[in-house]
Formats: sequence, C-alpha cells, structure tokens
Amino acid sequence: MSSDDRFAFLIHVVEDLQCRVESLEAEKIGKVQSGKLTRNNPLDAGQDVYASEEVVIFAGTSKVVHTNLRIDVPEGYVGLLWSRSGLSVKHNIEVGAGCVDSGYTGEVMVHLYNHGYDAYNVKVGDKIAQLLTIPVNLINYQEVDELSESARGDNGFNSSGY
Repeated sequence: MSSDDRFAFLIHVVEDLQCRVESLEAEKIGKVQSGKLTRNNPLDAGQDVYASEEVVIFAGTSKVVHTNLRIDVPEGYVGLLWSRSGLSVKHNIEVGAGCVDSGYTGEVMVHLYNHGYDAYNVKVGDKIAQLLTIPVNLINYQEVDELSESARGDNGFNSSGY
C-alpha cells in the first residue's frame, strides 16, 4: 500500500469515526430491560451485576450464573464482565468469558470460576461481577500474503523479558 493510499485510508477512517461519534452522542445511554445494574460511586468504572439464582460453585470448578439482566449496549461500545476485587481476593472467585456485544439483547450470564479450596455459595441478589462499558474500535482486517516487517517479528511469550 503506497503512502498516498494509506493517507486516503486514514482520512476515510477519521471521517467514519466522526460520523460514529456524532451518532453515538445521541445514543450514549445503555438500556436495561430487566435485571439490575448499580454503580456504588458515580466515578466507578464498573456497574455491579447481581445473581438471580442460588448456585454452589465447588472448589476447582466453574458455573454459569443467571442474572436476569437484559441490556442494550450502545453501538460502538462493548460491555465487559470483570471480576469483583472482593470476591477475587477474599474467595478466589473470578469471572471467565464476558463480552457483551452491541446488538446482543439476551440474558447476560456470568461464568464464575472458583480457584479456591472451599465451595462458594452464590445467593440471589449477590454482586457477582462488574460490567465495564467501553468504546470499541470496529476495525476490519484484510487478508494479505505478507505482514509488515517489525523489530519484534514473531517473537511471542517473554520476548520482551520480565
């Protein structure tokens, strides 16, 4: 790709992003149809997600926990489910896969892993995860025969040291 082509592509990307930002300004509010999301402090990045069922997660196992939460994530954003620090530090409970795409309106369920030595009881109404809603770059990838040269190349794990 020539430098002129790259420049034209960048202009196109910037114009597209400006259009998306303008449309998102009107649609920055996510919507909740059912379930519960709360933010304890107005400056907290995450909103608390609550269990809608009782579940026992035995040591070394995982369970998918229902929340009854149905949301509409605005276009150009993604909802990421993250572990709650208290559950992680005190009980070794961590959230697994958790990406709520814009356009998904089904129930948000939380995959909890118990990395501890004791069973953990989830009760209805317990805070089990936090939802972070962040902007996402909706870039597409083009198939090519070769990738650009770089100093790192294909050096992967631990290639930059500890």
